[in-house]
Amino acid sequence: MTPTTLLLAEDHAIVREGLKSLLELNAQFKVIGQASSGREAVELCLALKPDVVVMDIAMPLLNGFEATRQILTARPGTRILVLSAYSDDEYVAQMASAGATGYLVKQNSGQALVQAIREVAAGRPYFSPSILKRLKEAARKARESGVSPTHAKRKLTPREAEVLQLVAEGAPNKQVAVTLGISIKTVEKHRQHLMEKLNIHDTAGLTRHAIATGVIESSVQVTIE
Repeated sequence: MTPTTLLLAEDHAIVREGLKSLLELNAQFKVIGQASSGREAVELCLALKPDVVVMDIAMPLLNGFEATRQILTARPGTRILVLSAYSDDEYVAQMASAGATGYLVKQNSGQALVQAIREVAAGRPYFSPSILKRLKEAARKARESGVSPTHAKRKLTPREAEVLQLVAEGAPNKQVAVTLGISIKTVEKHRQHLMEKLNIHDTAGLTRHAIATGVIESSVQVTIE
């Protein structure tokens, strides 16, 4: 049997190595790449073409939400399994909207991770039991009330989301421009659009919004211009 090829996207090296050691005990899996940022995950996915990407959410340069969107836009057949410390409904909804097939919290066992990868690789959705219970309850309430379980919000474009993360991480406009391969003037336009959409009027506000919505972790060291 041909093993399921995996790409591990996780910014903590010790966690990546632990996952690799755990998963390669199973002959069904082969880890063919490791990424320490969302941007690297996108690049490696396009180059290595793994069957499944095990994706963290809070990563530098590009978070798991946007990395997932970019990967599935370029390679729709790739399966994304989220492995995160966060289990909030908002995180789950955003990753599901981005196209993730499964969502597992890091508090689960290694056996659960193996099962999740098998299910996702086969194209079947897999969610941690606690998350699945909440999803079913939300769906039940939505059916009874006739209201969508997710609330509407002004969505950012993929490029705006990238700019938001880099700005929130403290990158000046010039660095954002170099990282994304766009002009400084374009970066300034994106920042202006972000502030208008989010009704935020300064960089500190953008940073607080990014932390509150899980774009970056609250522990990330940021520099306000």
